[in-house]
Amino acid sequence: MLFVHSHYGFYFSHCFAARTPFEMNNQTDVTEFIFLGFSNHPKLQGLFFLVFLIIYLTTLLGNMFIMTATRISLALHTPMYYFLSNLSFLDICYTSTTIPVMLVNFFREKKTISYEGCLSQIFFLVTCAGTECVLLAAMAYDRYVAICHPLQYPVLMSVKVCVFLVSGSWLCGLVNSVTHTVLAATLTLCGPNQISHFLCDIPLLLKLSCSDTSLNESVLHVASATIGLSPCLFTGVSYILIISAILRIPSAQGRSKAFSTCASHLTVVVVFYGMANFNYDRPREGYSLDMDILVSVLFCVMTPMLNPIIYSLRNKEVKGALRKLARGYVIPGKISV
Repeated sequence: MLFVHSHYGFYFSHCFAARTPFEMNNQTDVTEFIFLGFSNHPKLQGLFFLVFLIIYLTTLLGNMFIMTATRISLALHTPMYYFLSNLSFLDICYTSTTIPVMLVNFFREKKTISYEGCLSQIFFLVTCAGTECVLLAAMAYDRYVAICHPLQYPVLMSVKVCVFLVSGSWLCGLVNSVTHTVLAATLTLCGPNQISHFLCDIPLLLKLSCSDTSLNESVLHVASATIGLSPCLFTGVSYILIISAILRIPSAQGRSKAFSTCASHLTVVVVFYGMANFNYDRPREGYSLDMDILVSVLFCVMTPMLNPIIYSLRNKEVKGALRKLARGYVIPGKISV
């Protein structure tokens, strides 16, 4: 399995298969890669195209509605929804990096991507993956401050702090992505140029490499700890403190109100890391290509589509703003964090 979140420690032990002497001697100048994902069902290509087109359009519309609602509704001009609008933009970028290529390839007998296109896909995927990990941690910090330190919330989550957290999230993702992409570009690749998936990822390029990959692997492990594991642990600790604070609230109504403010984000975090863990921290033996593709689709494609649905279903403010948006109401006013 090979999606971009592999850089965050879910499957390092599975990625680097030994190369045979034949592969070492079969050094070629790779100019394109052939995706094997979905290629073993030639009669279902039209159905696959329709399904992924619907998923892609749903993802775009859902996240665009969230972004628009957070801008036009004064009730959503808060740090939590500022982070949410950035998460929606991130999910749009995320899916737009992979699904359009998939849709085009469904009509091709040989599903290919150029070498430059593969590196570009890796760059944007790793950027989005790293940014989302850090951004989810920033959103957890926002909920921690709101529930555990409500009186200090305006100071601790000022406009300057919010912009800093979002900018820092994107910076972490970009630095991590540039590092991996530059190192991947230095690899000497060997044939065959086949990728057993529907997108490019660094571990598969490492399997095709004839050159020394020890530096690449070391950087992957460092990224796993800094960009993947650390935000995950930070988010987990934040919610332990949040739940402890909620349980100390004397009234049931107060506990319910406090929990409702973080329920949507907690659900997104559980879905994100739950699917990631299932996708990358499972045995590779005994799984067919179809099963690998299915599990990866659930994580890579479905998660960005589910995020706006989760926030819409579990959040009264978002539902209200979306209803007004659907009726064509635009609330004037200064857009702020």
